[in-house]
Amino acid sequence: MGTPIGATLISEDGIQPVVDVAAELACPTGLIELQYAYGPDLVPPPEALSEGMWRWRNLLPLEDGPILYPLPVGGTPLLALPGLRRLIGLPSLYLKTETRSPTGSNKDRATALVLEYALREGATTVTAASTGNVAVSLATGAAASGVRAVIFVPEDVGEGKLRMMRATGATVFRVRGGYKDAFKLSRACAAAYGWLDRNTGANPVTLEAKKTVALEIWDQLGREVPDVVVVPVGDGTTLSGIAKGFRELIACGVSDRGPRLLGVQAEGCQPLKRIWAGEEPVPAAGTIADGINVSYPINGVTAVRDVRDSGGAFIAVSDDAIRAAIS
Repeated sequence: MGTPIGATLISEDGIQPVVDVAAELACPTGLIELQYAYGPDLVPPPEALSEGMWRWRNLLPLEDGPILYPLPVGGTPLLALPGLRRLIGLPSLYLKTETRSPTGSNKDRATALVLEYALREGATTVTAASTGNVAVSLATGAAASGVRAVIFVPEDVGEGKLRMMRATGATVFRVRGGYKDAFKLSRACAAAYGWLDRNTGANPVTLEAKKTVALEIWDQLGREVPDVVVVPVGDGTTLSGIAKGFRELIACGVSDRGPRLLGVQAEGCQPLKRIWAGEEPVPAAGTIADGINVSYPINGVTAVRDVRDSGGAFIAVSDDAIRAAIS
């Protein structure tokens, strides 16, 4: 059982201590980072990843008991692809393939942990705002779990993803004003109606789930830390979750360093890259990479901090470069 013993609230004003947040599942002013009584006993021994994400439950805020969430999640492969290594001249490159998750996205990890709470606590409705991937993940996971999903998306959400959400029976609202307004409306409805809030950047459980990517990478590399981890960045929570995972390995005494973090944004939507570089903000033009098309990153302050602390960097790539990389 992973039992949080404290937390740190990350807000626009910096880092502020929080005294008693072990039971907190949402924070309106920033992310809560749960902390544990760290030690090597929290880290499972090397073995096959058959349990997926739940193998790391000693470092997750879960009470004892069977896992109720019905879909497999986590334990995704780390691939060494010789052809790609030769093509781009990186002989030690690995790809963490989250496409093996139920909806083909690392969003399924956070969805699984939030819905595990819903199933244990008897919550009947879960909500989130999304540009697409979180929405599809929550809609699918909620349908499998027998929980109602109410999802708020920008009005220009892709029709393909909209059809996938609706096919699961989720209630979907298209919101004028973009992701920022969809996020505010989802959080307001969660507070007003008592729905479980799955919003990334608000519910600290989402950060806890995302850190398992780092734990798996370390395990799959023979319990070694890579030199650099490259992460696509929208809200910034995936990057911060990975950073937290590597920090916790150090805190547990099983690692002595973390990797440099390289955050990747699209040229048409690069607010965090510009903040990191000390440049003036500019209106976002948008990008074909809708999963990172976030003009107002909810977790932006923390993500920039994590990149700087790691000695890493942000970069921005064009849509043409994205198309070329796909092919």
